Amino acid sequence: MAKPAAKRILVALAHPDDESFGMGGTLAYYAAQGVDVQLVCATRGEAGSVDPEFMEGYASIAELREAELRCAAEQLGLRSLEFLDYRDSGMAGSKDNKHKEAFIRAPIDQVVETVVGHIRRVKPQVVLTFDATGGYHHPDHIHIHKAATLAFHAAGEAEAFPTAGEAWQPAKLYYNALSRRRIRWLVRTMPLMGKDPRKLGRNQDIDLTVLARDADTPRHVTINYKRVQDRKEAADKCHASQLSGSWPSNPFTELYYRLFGRSNHFTRAYPETPDSYRAKDLFAD
Repeated sequence: MAKPAAKRILVALAHPDDESFGMGGTLAYYAAQGVDVQLVCATRGEAGSVDPEFMEGYASIAELREAELRCAAEQLGLRSLEFLDYRDSGMAGSKDNKHKEAFIRAPIDQVVETVVGHIRRVKPQVVLTFDATGGYHHPDHIHIHKAATLAFHAAGEAEAFPTAGEAWQPAKLYYNALSRRRIRWLVRTMPLMGKDPRKLGRNQDIDLTVLARDADTPRHVTINYKRVQDRKEAADKCHASQLSGSWPSNPFTELYYRLFGRSNHFTRAYPETPDSYRAKDLFAD
């Protein structure tokens, strides 16, 4: 009797720390079960800001943040990490947006072909990426969302990008489903604790009041990662240069976790799935 195919997940994201701060609990959860979890990251996060003390021993922000991501990948138990070698585009309207090598300036077909190559190399059953908003409207997040979605469907077509490897069609495509209901709660609650919901993140360029107006997407799959919480937290700490000022105080974070638990949610983009569908496993039928 033939052995079942090894379970594999390919994650396509934009910057170092996306894997940990976003869906890190889920990645650690599956890696701990022996699932082959591999990550492709579009940029090295060179548009991020870093306090001077973190730069000791590093020639550039990109070098520092690559090292932080490699540290996080080890803590999460990822099988491999590959960079697509584009440049961080920064937020909309920033100087980095206009850089000639910015990721958002890369032709979408070029990025799709590269991601197709990784899908055909890894041969995952499941592909994970951002939703259409990129989580918080970051241009790079949206660009990799588009590329990964197109690549998911193209990877199984032999005539599409024939030099990118032998055709392979993953079974399921998921988008990270950020709860807008929770964001609306944060918008109401943060001012009571002296926090401005319009200025979140290391660069204070995330406006939760904008995100609160986005529509919720179906939460088809919920992954409770409480039993690997320590691995997720260790991965978070690897991104020390980005933690300062990136989130409200620890008591606030603990309150958030007590109210909402330690879980990630995903919308299944393929196969077509009714809004009412609920599961606790990305590999579920």
